Amino acid sequence: MRKDTIAEISLARIQAFTDARDGQEDNVRDGGAMTFSLSRPAPLPFARTTAARAFSLRPAAALASRLLGQARPDIAKAAAERWQIAPGTSSHIRPAKALPGQLERITGAEFGSIGEVVRHFKGDFEARQGPTLGYRLRNALLHDGVLYAGGALRHLRRRTTFSPAALVPREEARMALFESWLGNRWFGNWLSDDCLTYRLAESAGIPYATRRQDGHMPEYERALDMLPARGTSGFFRELILFDDGAHNEHKRQRAEAMRRRLIRGPIERHPGVFLLRGRSGDARVLLNERRIAEHLAARRGFQVLDPSHAPLDEIARACGGAKVVAGVEGSHLVHGLVTMPPDGCALVIQPPLRAVSALKLLTDRQGQGYALVVGEGTNHAFTANIDEIERTLDLV
Repeated sequence: MRKDTIAEISLARIQAFTDARDGQEDNVRDGGAMTFSLSRPAPLPFARTTAARAFSLRPAAALASRLLGQARPDIAKAAAERWQIAPGTSSHIRPAKALPGQLERITGAEFGSIGEVVRHFKGDFEARQGPTLGYRLRNALLHDGVLYAGGALRHLRRRTTFSPAALVPREEARMALFESWLGNRWFGNWLSDDCLTYRLAESAGIPYATRRQDGHMPEYERALDMLPARGTSGFFRELILFDDGAHNEHKRQRAEAMRRRLIRGPIERHPGVFLLRGRSGDARVLLNERRIAEHLAARRGFQVLDPSHAPLDEIARACGGAKVVAGVEGSHLVHGLVTMPPDGCALVIQPPLRAVSALKLLTDRQGQGYALVVGEGTNHAFTANIDEIERTLDLV
């Protein structure tokens, strides 16, 4: 018998044993088609119980599939049910405010090609935003940052170790996972996206997350009345997931509601705030950052704030009344974008080799302004022209 045939049989046996052991019930075994509805399933009791533990060999089965070159589909394919939470909408993508010749300086891009990023900056087109969807999984396993169900999987974070077997707490209540891989990787995505998805999770089950609290997370969770259950592993009788990536009208409204929770009262308006990045996060050092900040403070009345050393209340007061939120592209600017006024504008200083338009997705969704200046140099060390920043601000 050929080795690959033996491996195929072994894989089939592992998967069959895994499914039998876990009580897996996917759509094929149920003999029914996937159903669609406009409302979420009737809720189970939300009381959390974890008295028992569950044993699973799904990690071993998934590894065997990978070694045989058999890719597992995304976890959404294993949903026992899906439903639409909010419809898709269309939005007009406004052009970014920039001086002539700025976009031509871009020689590298992240999260998209140079052409895609430049097109987004140029704007002036209609974009279709997809619907917000909910998914219900049955008998789902979470182990070492990977979610398994029905022969499908999804990575929520980088693995720390690998074990072919999992012995995890059994969750009998309906849990609702609101985190994302991007939100676990970057604080800015956690704040701008995962915190909005939490509002969906709290009405669908017990909100659940694997990310540990760090940095400003405890302050934001208190301000936003977020009380998620946390764990690194579990076997879920029912688990709700969300497809909440589209920047549709429903998400825009949730973002507005989040801003109101963070501001909590009238804020005095002022010309702007410059949020220092320094050497925090991924390497992206603006060599004359401090000089730019001091110049804008002296000439335009900007406040200067280092969010890595400031409490949330101070950040919200500074950004909540700012006409302009300025700084180097990065997650720290999201502090300002989620709190700046509806008529505010982001001024983003981009490194030439790592241009990113992700923050413009947020301002486009909220109908706010976006301006940019492209620096000169490398990712690790670049500078921005103060005169160009001044002239760009005149466009805002």
